[in-house]
Amino acid sequence: MAGKRLTDRLRAFFGGAQEPDQAEVERMLNAHRQRCLHFSQLLAANNRALGIMAEIEEALEGRRPFGMDFVRSRCTRCGSEVYAIIRDLMALAPGRHDALPDAFGRVSAEIGACIAPARHAVSGPFVVSMHAIDTTLIDEVGGKMATLGEIGRRLSLPVPDGFAVTASAFRAFMDHNDLREEIERRIQAAGATELSELYALSSSLRQLVVASELPPRLEADIAEHVRAMVDEYGEGLRLAVRSSAIGEDAAGATFAGQFHTELNVAPEDVADVYREIVAATYGVTGMSYRATRGIRDEDVPMCVGVLRMIDAQASGVAYTADPLSGRRDRVAVHSVWGLPKGVVDGTADADVLHVARGDHDAPARLVSAHIADKSTRIETDRNEGIRKTPVPLELRTSASLCDAEAIRLSNMALRIEEHFGTPQDVEWALSAEDGLIILQARALSAPGEDHVPGSLPQPPPHARPLLAGGVTASPGAGAGMAFVVRRDADALDFPRGAVLVAAQSLPCWAALLPSASAVVTEHGGAAGHLANVAREFDVPAIMGLSGALSALEGAGTVTVDADSRTIYAGRVDALLAPRRRPKNLMIGSPVHATLERAARHIVPLTLRDPSSPDFRPQSCETLHDITRYCHEKSVDDMFARSADTPFPAMCSKRLVCDVPMQYWVVNLDDGFANEPEGDTVRLADIASRPMLALWRGMTAVPWAGPPAVDTRGFLSVLAGAASTPGLDPATRSDFSARNYFLISGGYVNLQSRYGFHFSTVEAAIAEDDAGNYASLHFKGGGADLPRRVLRARLVAEVLEGHGFRTEVRQDALFARIEGFSAPETERCLAVLGYLIVHTRQLDMIMADATAAARERSRIKTDLLTVVLDASDASDMPEEPAEHLATGDETAFAK
Repeated sequence: MAGKRLTDRLRAFFGGAQEPDQAEVERMLNAHRQRCLHFSQLLAANNRALGIMAEIEEALEGRRPFGMDFVRSRCTRCGSEVYAIIRDLMALAPGRHDALPDAFGRVSAEIGACIAPARHAVSGPFVVSMHAIDTTLIDEVGGKMATLGEIGRRLSLPVPDGFAVTASAFRAFMDHNDLREEIERRIQAAGATELSELYALSSSLRQLVVASELPPRLEADIAEHVRAMVDEYGEGLRLAVRSSAIGEDAAGATFAGQFHTELNVAPEDVADVYREIVAATYGVTGMSYRATRGIRDEDVPMCVGVLRMIDAQASGVAYTADPLSGRRDRVAVHSVWGLPKGVVDGTADADVLHVARGDHDAPARLVSAHIADKSTRIETDRNEGIRKTPVPLELRTSASLCDAEAIRLSNMALRIEEHFGTPQDVEWALSAEDGLIILQARALSAPGEDHVPGSLPQPPPHARPLLAGGVTASPGAGAGMAFVVRRDADALDFPRGAVLVAAQSLPCWAALLPSASAVVTEHGGAAGHLANVAREFDVPAIMGLSGALSALEGAGTVTVDADSRTIYAGRVDALLAPRRRPKNLMIGSPVHATLERAARHIVPLTLRDPSSPDFRPQSCETLHDITRYCHEKSVDDMFARSADTPFPAMCSKRLVCDVPMQYWVVNLDDGFANEPEGDTVRLADIASRPMLALWRGMTAVPWAGPPAVDTRGFLSVLAGAASTPGLDPATRSDFSARNYFLISGGYVNLQSRYGFHFSTVEAAIAEDDAGNYASLHFKGGGADLPRRVLRARLVAEVLEGHGFRTEVRQDALFARIEGFSAPETERCLAVLGYLIVHTRQLDMIMADATAAARERSRIKTDLLTVVLDASDASDMPEEPAEHLATGDETAFAK
């Protein structure tokens, strides 16, 4: 039937004077089908490319973490879609756009230069002895080892002897096994977005690294330095092998506990442990931390410190400033029996001694001491490794550090602070052989000395406390469902926005912090790694709160007020008022900066006026420019009436209808019931089931014109038009002033522009429900971005009430249903038709709560009483009117 209709049209085209040759008919039929195919493919690729650009724009706001896998995958995908657009345009119009590949190649090369991994020559030594290390070698030995060497060399304070395996060694190791390319390939292939996927990827990468061989020179250099230490310290020597990545321990991005340290290592095992430390770069906590902080993998080459193991009788951490308040009048010393691991990984409760800073008038003195019940300690095993042992009863409640030792340690920490010019977090040990010795020092993130805390919100009288106590490890308040994690498997089910509840403040739980509203642990304190990262991420945390697991498991929603160290039942909104501006960890990060550079060649639209002589491939500066050019020219090539394209012109017909918009219809196959004559088609001649359903929604309620706009809304539109000249009606092409339906009997694709927003609707209806779908891509508007975003969220919320899956990226909305029955799909298309007509210019009033609520009510009423059956009333959830005007990110959260 479809072939018969097209043959009839060909006869009409040839004037009926003679029967056209059948081979010529088939050739033209095939040519028409191919042109329609290339045009529809071009439109689909165009929509996908614009969707990726919207995703990039949203990422640049920095509200959610992303890594280099996101940057590279989105840039690559966007380039692939634009290449597909070019391919289809050149197939649609051979020989007319031959300059496009060169323009695409030029822009792609600029993007590639932005996202290519940094390459460093392997030029430095593989191993550097401790006595030669200071901060001038930070780019070769990493921050941890450079700082430790500086303390030993410049301040003459005691530090462990040893050596560093350098960044040059790391690069040689990676190059020797071609690990960079393979790791990048696996990361891109995995596309890990869920924690379970990240665990699987991490396991794969760690096994890959551990199984790789060391370059012979590196293996020889490590063995030589280990032998020299054995010669000096004897056969009983044991070593601590510690990460010292470039950027680790830097101010603002400490990587606290995110890498790996192996203690009490036998000399003969150092090479194998080195591989394990490097492999831990790709541990779940490290990968998650880098993604959250926007740090590229190539920015943290793993250096490794190999140090003489200190058999500590007591150890811990000293802070030269309060990390919560910023006060610097005293040093806080956290101390436990045995090794410091129990303090830094949150598995032990520590003594806390406060030492007042001394000056020329008064010496340093102990001003307070909290002595914990220290039931266990971590100590070195006789052979290798470490073990947890019980603390003798007489020592459990005894101070693990005497007053004089605490004062001496404080003075050492203050010398380190003075040398580096910033508050310090100092890890230390006390041994019978070495006395007090510095194990590590890093800049401490703390408020400035002039920080004055504001008054804290108070709970209302009806707030019901569940638990109180512990220590404030990170200030603030958060609310969510209490979720207990005991093992890694529990972390896989951790819901976004929940309160993390754990027995110990283990560093591995840091991977959950980006999803947590607060943290509560039974053990640990403000000096642990998890506490450090919680403060870095602005996640409220209470630690050392006895009985937390039993009290909070199954408690449902709770509010954690870390400042008052109290947990309340339910959500206490009065406590959740913002106490300070939340940190945006992505803005300014290396990953964000990389995406920002690449986006300059992707997102901006500089090719705006199709009538300009500069509207040509050679003028394209971005991928967006190329898509604009291709979209414009594809319409010209597909529909323009010219001597060399007669047949396609005949297939484009203006729809005769009683609406104040022009619509054009392209019959891809069997979309006409009767072959219309001339350049027009009437609705009665349309046989496309999805188009008719969409049209019913578009015309069910006459558009009453734009909503009344206040002065602010009008100025917003003027500003939006001024900042986006491409939206100016004066720059529209013939196509953008029209709206096109591409149809067949069971298919419709509507490309439309109403005012300043653009819509694409695509749908198919068949007898088999599995093949039925309807989708919407909606973007733009004349108002400022916040109002356009609110309008997109309003449309998304309405569509979700009718079964659509939606995604909003800034002012771009993507919605889809599939697998519905034919009548249900028709009803959904009617909803889409109504919304694309009746939400035009709504963005102008979205900041006015009353006007926005009124329009929402009108939409609901129209859909239920005119467009759909009244029985669908339950499909439209109520929403408080004030949400429409707040600009709150959660106003229309899915």
